[in-house]
Amino acid sequence: MSETRTPPAQEPLGVGAIISESFSILFKHIPAVMVMGIAPVLLTRLYAAMFLGWDGALLYAINEDYFDPVMTFALLVSIFVVEIMAYSLNGALVAQLSYDSKLGRPLRLQRYWMAALFTLPVVLVLSLVSVLLTIGGLLLLVVPGLLVMAMFSVLAPAVVIERVGLRGLHRSHALTKGYLWPIVGTLILVGVVVNIVDNAAVFLADMAHDAQGTAAGVLVYCAVSAISYGLGGILAALIYARLREIKEGVSIDEIAAVFD
Repeated sequence: MSETRTPPAQEPLGVGAIISESFSILFKHIPAVMVMGIAPVLLTRLYAAMFLGWDGALLYAINEDYFDPVMTFALLVSIFVVEIMAYSLNGALVAQLSYDSKLGRPLRLQRYWMAALFTLPVVLVLSLVSVLLTIGGLLLLVVPGLLVMAMFSVLAPAVVIERVGLRGLHRSHALTKGYLWPIVGTLILVGVVVNIVDNAAVFLADMAHDAQGTAAGVLVYCAVSAISYGLGGILAALIYARLREIKEGVSIDEIAAVFD
């Protein structure tokens, strides 16, 4: 009679440790995270201001219901593209910061920008594809959308670190396979905090607008929003590192070596 073998248990993702370390890195380097994040966030406000003026740009930042029926579909799409570009750029920047912080190395902001801009076109295109697929899944049923979001959650670090180009979607899918639900849970938990930070940005921007004018409101919103942008990017970088450790035995030192 043949002996039945029990398959080895899957190594856990370590959701608690990833979330804890994400906040640790954020709070340790919050000035650098804000410096790197404020430019991408401000990019979206400047773009909106070209069409809506400064008041419109601030309202766009602090009021999601601002858009009226006369705004063209093309403008909505173009603003959406700029938003994705800003988020993708920030994700590429803080991925590198996360690894240097984890290794206890000094931050190298100029090098982060060079690497991020080099891979930005690919990250942007693939991020747009992944967002559209996620929206499609959410429209059909919520659960498929969440799984697609988790599937492509490590897209930016995969492209920046491994230089996989347009194969980034496939690479992210391969890494997250078998861990989609833990990743969904991680994204939801951190998403609650991001929502709180965004609401704080709305409140503080409104106060700055009333006290100092529109430009001050926009700058305050961008500075606070940069924190939530940064937290999302740090989280993705740490999930990516953990998945490579589990599936490929790659250490954080080896991942960060690409920037040396």
